[in-house]
Amino acid sequence: MGPGPSTVPARILQAISAPTLGHLDPQYIGYMDETCEMIRQVYRTKNALTFPVSGTGMAGMETILVNLLEPGDEAIVMINGVFGGRMKDNMERCGASVHAVEIPWGKSFTPDQFAEAVAAHPKAKMLGVVHAETSTGALQDLSGVGDLLHDAGMLFAVDAVTSLGGHDVRVDEWGIDAIYSGTQKCLSCPPGLSPVSFSDRAIETMEARSSKSRSWYLDVSMLKNYYTGGGGRAYHHTAPINMIYALREALAIVLEEGLDARIARHREMHGLLREGLEGLGLSYIPDHSLCTLNCVAVPDGIDEAAIRRRLLDEYDIEIGGGLGVFAGKAWRIGLMGESASKRNVTTLLAALKDCLPAG
Repeated sequence: MGPGPSTVPARILQAISAPTLGHLDPQYIGYMDETCEMIRQVYRTKNALTFPVSGTGMAGMETILVNLLEPGDEAIVMINGVFGGRMKDNMERCGASVHAVEIPWGKSFTPDQFAEAVAAHPKAKMLGVVHAETSTGALQDLSGVGDLLHDAGMLFAVDAVTSLGGHDVRVDEWGIDAIYSGTQKCLSCPPGLSPVSFSDRAIETMEARSSKSRSWYLDVSMLKNYYTGGGGRAYHHTAPINMIYALREALAIVLEEGLDARIARHREMHGLLREGLEGLGLSYIPDHSLCTLNCVAVPDGIDEAAIRRRLLDEYDIEIGGGLGVFAGKAWRIGLMGESASKRNVTTLLAALKDCLPAG
């Protein structure tokens, strides 16, 4: 019940152990195409260029940025935690001039703050923001942002690592041009792949580049010939075959449950956990909390690491500590995918009650 990975169901562990096929084997290509189509469904998009990057969520971040930004470009990044900061670092590594809009950790951006950033930097090519900030548990409302950016001629890039499969993510409806996630959070798949999706607008931007992507391994101009190549798949790198098996099974589980039902389950478990935590005297840090990652303040005088160690040693429960400015001051409790269950919530609450000092 930490910030990830989440518990992996037996079905997925069984799928990953299936015999390994070649990455150009027609049967495997069929599995991969099915996986890409299911990623589209979970992202709620019709984007043709939607596929799993060979690497964890941060590889997905680098993929969208290294393909859409060139040296000399301007970009805006909204920072309210660790992963907005990582986005800024990656943008700078692409050679872009980055305008950072920073607010206190745990806060979420208002529509006016997005509008002010766009007005202040009209030459920016892209604005990037984290939908679900794992370091603080803050949820960011994205409605209306895509229209604002497109009217200004900018691309909209989103980090959905801790929201995909647990919160509503509407790529087409929200006008998102490039998005990435990870397999090990709400999809309850082992870490190792990053589902990404690019809009037609983003593809046009990549095709108009004046220089090659700074990353060969993550160069979408070549990767797309493998993932969307129809009958003539162009080899780029050896795909992680068995991880695709795992992701395919994980996505099948998501769609069997139903995306709306799965999101409702995460919301229900969050409500149950929140009621219990507040009953123990714990308070949430973010103004707008994720259902999937619950960030609560550690009471004064409590050794937060000692509590986490007791939970792990005595109850076999993992929760996360704070990052950055929240180090030693917060607990991060994951309710993601398979881990978002009433049994887990009630067990954790009972264990915390035992571990916390009385009164």
